[in-house]
Amino acid sequence: MPDRRFALAVLGAFAVAAPAIRAANIPRPAPDFAIDLTNGQHVTLAQHRGKVVALAFILTACPDCQRTVRVLIQNQNEFGPRGFQVLASAIEEQARADLPEFVRRFNPPFPVGYNQLRQALDFMQHPPMVGPVMPLLAFIDREGVIRAQYEGQEPFLAADQVEKNLRAKILELLNQGAPKQPLQKTKPMNAH
Repeated sequence: MPDRRFALAVLGAFAVAAPAIRAANIPRPAPDFAIDLTNGQHVTLAQHRGKVVALAFILTACPDCQRTVRVLIQNQNEFGPRGFQVLASAIEEQARADLPEFVRRFNPPFPVGYNQLRQALDFMQHPPMVGPVMPLLAFIDREGVIRAQYEGQEPFLAADQVEKNLRAKILELLNQGAPKQPLQKTKPMNAH
């Protein structure tokens, strides 16, 4: 009987916490956020103001996180010239030690550093009493506003949908805040 009570308590906690996970305020201004790099430097969101940013919180050994990073590598290569920037942060306890092998293996064309779990949860407005389902992903527009965020169990990050969904979200945000192209003046047909 105690096992059943424990299971019911856990299910009850998830039922209460599930709405809290979705309760993150969207849209909201992104607080400046610094990611520590293994070389002792750091990268911040403020450094990328004016770009569309995907901020990915990952675990280096997580298969879902690795799949998402692979797709983000493709996205960075394709959309980087249009003003898209990926930033990634490993949030496991031994992240600093695990990152060199992860970076060697995946060779991402974007900064990958590390943070404490609590920093990531605070940024995502994720309830601290509920463990996150990895990866965590936030999209920040050119003005520094978080426009969307996702957690690993959501359909947006499903294995068979992640590539299509990431591409669509990136294009949506790139097109929303795209710098206006100046109109080219055309000469009248009879002009000399």
